[in-house]
Amino acid sequence: MYRRDRSVQLGGSSSALYNNLSVLRLPQRQLACFCAVHGPAVNVLSAATDGLGGSQRQLRPPPAAPAAAAAAVTQAAWCVLPARVLLVLTSQKGVQMYESDGSVMVYWHALDVTEQPPGTSSGTVLVFDIPHKGTNVTVSEVLEEHRHAITDIAAELGQAPEGAGDLVTADDAGALCIWSSGEEFTLLNKIPALGCTCSSVKLWNGVVAAGYGNGQIRLYEAATGILRAEINAHARWIYALDLAPLTGKLLSGAEDSFVHVWKLSRNPDTDDVEIEHCHAECVTDTQICGARFCDPEGCSFAVTGYDLSEIFRYSQV
Repeated sequence: MYRRDRSVQLGGSSSALYNNLSVLRLPQRQLACFCAVHGPAVNVLSAATDGLGGSQRQLRPPPAAPAAAAAAVTQAAWCVLPARVLLVLTSQKGVQMYESDGSVMVYWHALDVTEQPPGTSSGTVLVFDIPHKGTNVTVSEVLEEHRHAITDIAAELGQAPEGAGDLVTADDAGALCIWSSGEEFTLLNKIPALGCTCSSVKLWNGVVAAGYGNGQIRLYEAATGILRAEINAHARWIYALDLAPLTGKLLSGAEDSFVHVWKLSRNPDTDDVEIEHCHAECVTDTQICGARFCDPEGCSFAVTGYDLSEIFRYSQV
């Protein structure tokens, strides 16, 4: 069971975007950092574990030209790499990478605004080489397997079983591509489109968890692409999934105002993937657009909603 904690106030409301919440935990400072997109800006804030104190800033990607209008931000998330943490923003004009606190822009990758449709809405996935420090970021590879706009990307660093793949990409038609990283990315499996958008994907222990516009969550084997489970999880469009890597807890949030916590596991005798429902929380009159665990065990989570100027937080009783 989870209970409602003190909420965190945002400098602006949250836009109706998939996965519109990112959380970065700073246990050594007893802080959690949150970011959510609002139109052409990203609200970045930190708060203590009790919801008090902290700081807040707003990031706005620079326009492509001095007189150009600000581009709408489409996603913002912290990317935790082995040697550094970057805050990455995507917009209609390009990709911006900042230091983790948003204080310094490390890299700007402009997209061709004359392209129709623009940028990665064409289905391409850009792979960047990131140095341990500094600004010498380069595009090392472009993956061109998808035929529709990319909706989400998930990785499993150092935890994927051998042969299972460690990256999954999803698109607006519902197709999934499972990749193996290395010197170059190798496509292992492609799961066909289902006729509805796959809005969010996660990887855990060789299992792909995918949330769809019809309210379903589907679990696939990352090594083979075989469907292991299908759950009618929500009454409306799923906007966000998250996984707690240490416990296999799965968090889902949707337009129906509900957040659910599930538990994934493997049967040691049959190696089947099993899912158990653990908790349901109704966030009244809220179209949920972001949901994230605040710790790797899944003992607490945070939620954002469309046109909501605060982040709701919950912790395990």
